[in-house]
Amino acid sequence: MPTNLWQSGQSGNPLGRVRGSRNALSEEVICALLRDFRLHGQKAVARVRQTQPAAYLKVLALLVSRDKVEHRNLIKELSDEQLEAMIEYIKTSLEAQPGGPVKVIEGIPATALPVLEPPKRKPNRLMMEVDTAIGPQERKPRKRVPSPAST
Repeated sequence: MPTNLWQSGQSGNPLGRVRGSRNALSEEVICALLRDFRLHGQKAVARVRQTQPAAYLKVLALLVSRDKVEHRNLIKELSDEQLEAMIEYIKTSLEAQPGGPVKVIEGIPATALPVLEPPKRKPNRLMMEVDTAIGPQERKPRKRVPSPAST
């Protein structure tokens, strides 16, 4: 079988694909989906929401834009003067509320939480039975013998 059926610069399909045919097919499919959604979309979405909430939430998550959200701690970026001004503003706004001045509580940390001890390990029942059958013995760890494959 010859390796080169056409000469250089000559196509095997001189007419080729009609220009825009791929776009026309995509456009027809999208239009058909749009017509179907306009007729049955709200009922289908409601049914999926009720019967398959996980799939419903997955679709919602896919529709949400994936813009990167940058989280910043704006309070850490404030200077000491700005923080003091904010505290004064909050105090004056609390005092101006109807019902009289609000008492601000200065917090003092309570005593530290008690340190919990790790749970005690249960004794091995099998070893306890052995101890009662033959008498208690001191257990020594086994010496590991290197396998011949590792040497």
